[in-house]
Amino acid sequence: MHQKLLNECVPMVVELADLMVRVFRQGGKLYLLGNGGSAAQAQHVATELVVRFKQRRRALPAVALNADTAIITAAANDFDYTQVFARQVDALVTSDDLLVAFSTSGASPNVLEAVRAGRKKQATTVGFTGNSGGQLCELVDVAVEVPTRDTQRIQEAHLLLWHIICELVDNAIAEENSEVN
Repeated sequence: MHQKLLNECVPMVVELADLMVRVFRQGGKLYLLGNGGSAAQAQHVATELVVRFKQRRRALPAVALNADTAIITAAANDFDYTQVFARQVDALVTSDDLLVAFSTSGASPNVLEAVRAGRKKQATTVGFTGNSGGQLCELVDVAVEVPTRDTQRIQEAHLLLWHIICELVDNAIAEENSEVN
């Protein structure tokens, strides 16, 4: 799986890092979401970007939509659980933004609804999933499919790929800081 992961996913994450740098340079934001372990991944990535990964650089606008329990529980109560992320996407996401959805199965209804809402807002959508891909791969602009169906391996690979992305983004944004000084 590791060699296949490197061959299939690393070139795509290099392109995704370039896309993120463009989004940040143009004033856009990164919104991330997921359920369970994928929610933890979304929060982890947002933290790496807002605070820092390895280098000193400006704080980058990244938000994990699964982190606000008040909004999530209100949306689940007032609408239903499929709307907990879509409602936030409707309120926050613009066409300048990047929406990243984590779903190991690619079939989580609330994740799919969020991506649909992001597409309506004309945001660029990205899905991180396993090799079954599910509907998520059909809905997003960019699909990163880890070549396994084993949930724990998918999540481990997502973290590895995101650390590569964060390092590439760090390097690009840190270069801007050195050019200014």
